[in-house]
Amino acid sequence: MLVTVALLALLATPPDTTTTAEGGRGAASSFARSTDKREGALDSFTNTTTDDSAALLRHLQQEIYVTQQLAILTQFRLDHADRIRLATVFVDSDGELIPTHVFTPVTATADVRRPAVVMVHGGFHERLEPSWFPLIEAVVAAGYVVLFPEYRGSRGYGDAIYQNDYGNTDVADVLAAGRYAATRPDIDPARIGILGQSRGGMLTLLAIERAPQQFKAAVDIVGLTDFVAYMSYKPDYRRKEIAATNPGFAGKLPHENLPAYMNVSPINFVEKIEAPLLVLATSGDKIVPHTLHTGRLIDALKANGKTYEAKIYDDAPGGHVFMKGATAERDDALRRIVAWFDRWLD
Repeated sequence: MLVTVALLALLATPPDTTTTAEGGRGAASSFARSTDKREGALDSFTNTTTDDSAALLRHLQQEIYVTQQLAILTQFRLDHADRIRLATVFVDSDGELIPTHVFTPVTATADVRRPAVVMVHGGFHERLEPSWFPLIEAVVAAGYVVLFPEYRGSRGYGDAIYQNDYGNTDVADVLAAGRYAATRPDIDPARIGILGQSRGGMLTLLAIERAPQQFKAAVDIVGLTDFVAYMSYKPDYRRKEIAATNPGFAGKLPHENLPAYMNVSPINFVEKIEAPLLVLATSGDKIVPHTLHTGRLIDALKANGKTYEAKIYDDAPGGHVFMKGATAERDDALRRIVAWFDRWLD
């Protein structure tokens, strides 16, 4: 409430007309990474004192996201302090530092190497949130280290991380988390798996296709497998937003830049998969319809002779977000996930 009142007061303040030159208080500068590799080339940063209302609102939005994320991390620590240790590290991914949460049993010691699982969230600009807590707890309780990269496209970590690029920088950041895991003294580099949900399922599939030997086992939960199909049924405003805000699509829709969308569709590269894959989904998914995405993935895995298992729940409560529910389906999925990693990362 205080933040809202302060913002309204700030926006109601008449612009400062005494500094109108370029770079003055009124200039609305946005964050951007320079692509110029020469020494002395500079990034640009947000002007937090601008009197441009739209720019100020964008800045406040990022500050709210950061505050929300700190609250979520605090909630996890308060709820799990007696059994799980949480640390945040910043992992190098092509020169960008990616916030990555590392969850370990409180009883873990640095001289014992454990298997690890990289967990990948979904969403347009989502991040770690409480619905992930039961899965993290189940996997850590089974003896694993969990790494949770907040890949580029996540919110709560400022402008540099917020920038989306579907199937490109997000995959690079997930692979970077896997490489980092292999360097830790408390992780066995030969026993690292990966799991993702929704968009995270898409990134998991792309990761095991682009780096087939990096992960020894994988789990895809309601993953998006065909981005061309996905763009065909999204509302027009979302299609245009995705095309405009993801550099890999160059501001173009699939009919104008089809190869870019095909290249980030895991369904087109199933033959490259080497890791044993567990696929979990449900009928009645209103966001990533099973028959359009998971069903076709299973057919492709079978046709290519891949090692996989699949469980399709019958209209699980919550549909696409069934893993959020305190339900029999969610609990069954947790058991299957732990058993899958136990089987292949033992």
